[in-house]
Parts: sequence; C-alpha cells; structure tokens
Amino acid sequence: MTVQTEKDWKDIIHRCFRCGYCKFTHDYSDFNCPSYKKFRFETYSTGGRLWLAFGVINGDIEWSEGVANVLYACPTCGNCMENCRFDKFNFMLVDFIEAARAEANRQGFCPENQKFLLERTTNENYFNPYAEENSDNEELKKQYNLPDEAEWVYFIGCTSNYRQKDLRDATLRFLKKAGINFTLIDEHCCTSPLLRTGQLSPVTEFMNYNLQKIKEVGASKVITSCAGCYRTLKNDFAKHDAEHDLEIIHTSELIIQLLKEKKLKFTSEFNKTVTYHDPCHLGRHSGLYEEPREVYKQIPGLELVEMKRNRENAWCCGAGGGVKIGYPDWSIEISKERLEEAKETGATIVSSTCPFCRTNLSDANKAFNMGFEVLDLVEIIDQLDYEINE
Repeated sequence: MTVQTEKDWKDIIHRCFRCGYCKFTHDYSDFNCPSYKKFRFETYSTGGRLWLAFGVINGDIEWSEGVANVLYACPTCGNCMENCRFDKFNFMLVDFIEAARAEANRQGFCPENQKFLLERTTNENYFNPYAEENSDNEELKKQYNLPDEAEWVYFIGCTSNYRQKDLRDATLRFLKKAGINFTLIDEHCCTSPLLRTGQLSPVTEFMNYNLQKIKEVGASKVITSCAGCYRTLKNDFAKHDAEHDLEIIHTSELIIQLLKEKKLKFTSEFNKTVTYHDPCHLGRHSGLYEEPREVYKQIPGLELVEMKRNRENAWCCGAGGGVKIGYPDWSIEISKERLEEAKETGATIVSSTCPFCRTNLSDANKAFNMGFEVLDLVEIIDQLDYEINE
C-alpha cells in the first residue's frame, strides 16, 4: 500500500489508533515499548501518538509544546511495526511519527534540545551534531596510506569519527588488512539525527554533498560500521531526492562474506562470553539480524548467549529518535534495562554493531556500575589474530 492522498494516511492512522492490538501481543506495552512503559498513558503508545498527530494535523487540536513533547518522547525503535498485524501499512508507523515531527518543526514546536542538532550540523565549522571541528579525514588518509580514488568508501559517520574513535580505528585497520580497495571522503553528517527529529531543511543538500564526494573518488560501494548511517544511506536517501546506485554494506555483511568465501580465517581465540544487542536501525529498520550473529559464532572460543528479548523484539538501547539529546536521563534508564537483561545471560561483554548503541550502553554501564565490557563486533575482531587469503 502506498500513501498517495490525505484520505490514505487518515485511514491508516484511524485504523491504527482504533485497534491497539500491538499492546496485547507479547506483553508489548511493558515488554517492548520504552515510551509507553515509561509514561503509562495511551498517548505514549504508537496508536495514541498517531491519534494525537491525527488530531493536530486535522485541526482538532492546537499545536503546543506539550503535544510536541509527546511526539518526540519516543526512540522510534520500531518494535510497534513488528507487533502490528496490519502488514499493508505496519512498516509505515515510524515514518508517520517522523512525518508528524517534521510538521511540528514546521509549526515551530521542535523541542529546544533537539534544535541543537540542526544548529550544530549546519554550522560551517562542524557539519556534525557534536559541535566538533569538522574533520576532512585527510590525516586519516595519510595515516593509513589510502588512495585518492578507490572502489569503496568507508563512511565513518559522526559518532565513530568524533565519539567512538576506537571503533573507527578498528574498522580502518580491518579494512586495510583485509585488502579492501577503499578511501575516505570529507563527509558531512549523513542526516540521520535530523531525519529522526523532523528537521529536514538541509537534508537533501547534505545527502547530495556526500554523494558528490563519493562520486569524486570513483567508488561504487560504501561500507559503514554505523547502523544509523547504514539505514540512512540505504533507505532514506531515495526518499529525499538523493537517489543513487551505490551498494551500501554494513561491516558485519562484509565480514561474514569474507568468512563464507574462506578469505578470512581467525587464528586466535576470544575466550569470553558475549551477548549481542541488536541495533534498531540495523535490525528492525533494515532487516539485518543473522549476519552479525554468524560472525560471532565463527570466532574461536567466543560463547554467544542471547538475551530474552532479541532480534525483532530486542529492547532498544534508548539512544535513537532524538531521545539521547532530548531526554538524556530517560535514555540511559532504557539502556539500564537492557544491561539488566544482559546480566541474566551470564555474559561479561555486551557487544553491538552500532557506535550510537555502544555510546549509550557504555554510558549506562558506567552510570549504574553494571560491570560489563562494552565492545563493537569490529573491536572484538581487532583483538584477534587472523589471516586474509586472496
């Protein structure tokens, strides 16, 4: 089903908020919706939130800060899509929430904390949501002796480049040792934070800037270790007049491909118990569940144990959808619940495949003294010895 008319989207939203079936599936309301579990009002469920959006867009309710805060108090993790039985439109639920946020922003009701994302990202000294001086990545290119033209571009992403540099460097070392013909570009934010918070004014410009930089180095493939960048490059660019024919690959996809082709062989052991956290942008939003798990399972000595909630029903880390910057205390409360679940597995390491998840899980781990080691999959591989065969 495609939404082509006002009647279409009104019909979908009406069917959603008059149903509520998701809240009775797998204990959804307490089991997998961080927003409803926190605020305990129907308005904070997906159906309630869409009902609210219906009211303001239809003119029945006035826009206000309170309305906007309800729309933004959601990590857009997407578990509602998994528990909705209307398969003709369940995949649109998060899109509707993001569209409602875009309208809130147009009406001047984007919450103040989220506005910082736009201010920082459009600042000509930053071009990233962390207000860090923009890196054109030239120093990294020199450090790793990377060419000016290549088949692949490693799109680092803002979180890896400015906050999770160990993850970035581990990825660079792996790609270099694996013999991947890659380079770096002077990348600007992929725009995922802006998309999730409805601040769309610079999005197409930023997307096309990044595509132009990729084109200039002659690349046909883009690899990223960031789940948010992966979803944005693979799914969202085309929605915003930034279409491309690039192959978008997550690092876990490349690693499992090399293992299956017997081009990669681990020659040392990682004798620790690991539990894997599914990033929402990689899992529910992009459908990559098994590729990372297949890699963990092939690492000698590593014992992979699953948390009770995993794959389609994995509990969110709490960082996405603008929640990390907008509701920082709640964000790490959500992450704390994930780590408490990880405790039940007996694992000593919580691992993920997203730098944003790594950041929030690490923040909660520190804030609540949970005692885990939090590592990305690529960081684990960086600790191993391995052979690369042509």
